Parts: sequence; C-alpha cells; structure tokens
Amino acid sequence: MTVTQESLTVGVGLISVGWMGKLHSRAYQTVPYAYPELGLATRLIIAADTEPSRVDYARKILGFAEGTTDYHDVLNHPEVDVVSICAPNFLHAEIGIAAAKAGKHFWIEKPVGRGYEETAAVQEAAVDAGVITSIGYNYRHAPAVEHARQLIAEGRLGRITNVRAVFFSGYASEPNGALSWRFNRKLAGTGVLADLFSHATDLCQYVVGPIAEVTALTSTVYTQRPKLAMGSGTHFAVIENGEMGQVENEDYAAALVRFGPSARGAGAVGTIESSRVAVGPECGYQIEVYGTEGSLKWDFERMNELKVCLGRNNDEQGYTTVNASPRHGDYSHFQPGPGNSMSFDDLKVIEAKKFLVAVTGGVQENSNIHDAASAAAIVSAAEASSLSGQWQKIDEIHGTTAARA
Repeated sequence: MTVTQESLTVGVGLISVGWMGKLHSRAYQTVPYAYPELGLATRLIIAADTEPSRVDYARKILGFAEGTTDYHDVLNHPEVDVVSICAPNFLHAEIGIAAAKAGKHFWIEKPVGRGYEETAAVQEAAVDAGVITSIGYNYRHAPAVEHARQLIAEGRLGRITNVRAVFFSGYASEPNGALSWRFNRKLAGTGVLADLFSHATDLCQYVVGPIAEVTALTSTVYTQRPKLAMGSGTHFAVIENGEMGQVENEDYAAALVRFGPSARGAGAVGTIESSRVAVGPECGYQIEVYGTEGSLKWDFERMNELKVCLGRNNDEQGYTTVNASPRHGDYSHFQPGPGNSMSFDDLKVIEAKKFLVAVTGGVQENSNIHDAASAAAIVSAAEASSLSGQWQKIDEIHGTTAARA
C-alpha cells in the first residue's frame, strides 16, 4: 500500500471480469467519492480472465493498468494489496487458498466453497496467513437492515420468538433454461442451498444470531435441462429442442431452524425458504422478525423501506413504513434525505468500504471467512437433514459477525 499525506492508496487485483467483477471494480473506484473522510484511494492494478476479450475490457473500460489470462499473475503482482475473487463457484476455494498463501487480502463472492469442507479449507488458509477477508453478503449492508439489527440489539422488539426468511428468484423458472454450470454438482456443489439459501442464513445470523439446529427438505422441480457448451452462454440462455442433460442439484429448499444460546434471539425458532424456479418473484428476498413487544419486515425488492411495529398497546395498530434515511447505516454517504432510493450497486460500495477499512487497520465490521464457514455449515446440515429426515446440530463458529446477546 502507498501512503501519502493526502491518502492511503490500495492496489487492487481482480480475478474474473464478469458482472460481479465489474461491480467490484466500480465499487473500489466509488469508495473515495462516497467516503472522502477516510482518506482512502484505490489503484486498479491487474485483472485476470480466461477470455481475452474480457481482459481487454478490464484494461480499456474498467481502467486496470494490466491484464492477464492467468490468475496467478494477479496473486504474484507486487503492487497488488487486495484481490477480488469473482470466478465461478468451482474455482473459489482453489483461488481463495492461493490468495491466502500469497499473502493477499481477499474479497470473495459466495459460496466460498462447494460445501463446508472446501470453505473450511479456505478459512484455515486465511487464518494461517493472517489475511483480511470479506464475503459477498451484500444484502446485510442495506440501511434498513442495519436499522433492523439495531432495533433488535436495543431490545425494542422484546424477546425474539420467531423469524421467517425467504429468498425466491425466477432465474431458473424457464424449463428450457440452459444446463449451465450452476446445475452441475461438481462445478457448483449444491443448487439453491448454496446460491440463495446461504444468503438468507447469513442475514438471519447477522440480525438475530447464530443458528444452532436445522431440519430441511429439498426438491428439484426441473430434473432435466438442455445442454450448453461450457463458456458459450449463461444459465439465462433459453435453448429450444436441445439435447437434454440431468440437473444434479436442488431447485427448492425449506428449513426449520432454532437459534443458539448466544444469539440475540436465543431459543427463537424460524423458517428459511429458497427457490430459483419461482414464477413471480425476481429477487424476492425477505426477512421477518417477531418479538414479544413488536416485529419488523424487510423486502429487498423494496430495499429502502422497513416495516416496523413497536409496542403491543399502541394506538396505531399494525406496521409503520420507515423510509431509510441518513440516520440509518451508511445511507448518508449516498443520499441526502429519506425517499431517495439506494441501489444494489451501492450495497457493494459499502461492502468494499468495510473491506478496505479493515485491510488498512481500521475497525473490522466487514463480513469475513468465518461468516462464510458458518453459512456453509448450515447449508451442509440442511442438505444432510433433507437426506436423513433428522434434525442436525450445528457447532457455533467463532469469529463471525453474527448478532450476539
């Protein structure tokens, strides 16, 4: 890192220049504009992708000084301080471990591994190397979610009794949607469990606390899809009359959970439900938290609003809609007053800020590899329960940012 009187400049490396890689790049560049008081600046040093046209895009459009088709060049570059890992799921663990061994702090998208064992291996490598990590759990950074977390921490909802979380998406609702890597167990691991369910478990733990037990069921709605040559398209591609191949992981998952003794909602119960084939919800990500003195609801499709009911005997019964405002989370860094909406991209800027602050020696409010390991443990337990029909206990993982009493 380069230190001047005016700022601390962090050198950035990127691995994989897809949608998320572009978003990481913009987030790094936006941090100095949104948070000038931090005195942080970023330099986009080198980007890697196996597709040469994406490497050119990273240099010519995103502004990286160098490009390569070998991700090891990013990890070995002396001017790179932090690395964003935005590759497909099956490469996350390999690259994460390599980044740790290279001594590079890394921001990695989820799932970190194709199951708990791979995620734990990345966790071990990061801890051994002493590097700072951040995970792509961007939804937790919504100012309305931060406000919900604060209300629960202050006891405004009373004793938490039950929680409901849902993440429904329709990205795979088309039966002729291509058989991309996401439906291949070797490449993706589990299906909707790792993709969407893991987001919901993270949000539940971030707001309410560690989950200690789970029982679950899963189903595959479309067992076959038309084949797609690797690298020729995405899971959004629709193929009519194509040769069919087997879907190897689940489309839908539902779980009952119980929160552990260290949670702010100690002993509370809840449900978590996820689907990638729902018709209607596009990003239907919701959490509801109920307590003895009140409740709250948040829906990502209306991410700048929080439904709140406080007190059992109020004259105004029912929910009040609270607009996110400069009093909530990081809202004031993006908008001047209530009613001015923030976006998904802004949540990634907040995520980048928290990561860079931690890397440069500041407070560590960023999600971390322990959060990823905890989510992976729940996903693995849910899959095991879906096969056995039994409740599964989950050992608490230390070092997470889960809400605690």
